[in-house]
Amino acid sequence: MILAAQLSDTHFDLSARNTERVEAVMGYLADLPRRPDVILVTGDITDSGTPEQYAQARLALQTDLPLYLLPGNHDDRANFRTALLGEPATTTPINSVHTIGALTVIMLDSSIPGQPAGLLGEDTFDWLRATLAELPDGPILVALHHPPKRVFSPVVDVIALADPGRLAAVVAGDPRIVGILTGHAHAPIATTFAGKPMITCPSTASVLGGEWEVAPPDRVMDYAPEPALALHVIDENFGLTTHFRTVAMGGWLGVPPPA
Repeated sequence: MILAAQLSDTHFDLSARNTERVEAVMGYLADLPRRPDVILVTGDITDSGTPEQYAQARLALQTDLPLYLLPGNHDDRANFRTALLGEPATTTPINSVHTIGALTVIMLDSSIPGQPAGLLGEDTFDWLRATLAELPDGPILVALHHPPKRVFSPVVDVIALADPGRLAAVVAGDPRIVGILTGHAHAPIATTFAGKPMITCPSTASVLGGEWEVAPPDRVMDYAPEPALALHVIDENFGLTTHFRTVAMGGWLGVPPPA
């Protein structure tokens, strides 16, 4: 069994609130009897992409576990590179591939600098096809920030991944790909894309409602719920099972509360 934890949309904004929520989630993962093999963070690491926000993220996300990140529409590629990856500042897509035991995680940069919607560019597709061609047999998870499918959110669906058919053709054509992981929607969502599971991770910062809940301008983002994450299990048959978990800011309570 391989256990992959996924955080998303942490939105570090120099506030204590969002930092404390991420620290609670990281503490939960660190204290698990069986800790994750890897932690994935699927975009919108910061709220506006400033160096100071990335410095805050780097401190809060410190761990002795393998941790891999990709940018979202609120991020800045150049600052992301220098602060989180220790690389020179450039604005080219931040794509990466990582091996965790038998599992390969491909992380695709779907951000468009200066825009809220997503797109996988020609360079990214060239990189993706070349990467897939070099990988051995074994399960693959593909992670990106923007969902490539409608999730029935009036906020997210209008700024989702453009031209998802190109990605669908790649996903459907490779039996090694066992699932698609996304963020962006600030909600736990399970559906299918190109015949494979598509799992959208909740945000540690807030919750966006579905079209049956949202009523702009006042009832859009809900900051009341506790931070949440997704836990993905890859089993011995390379099947994908996902648990969503809410982390109580008050900590673990092992007995029922008093009546």
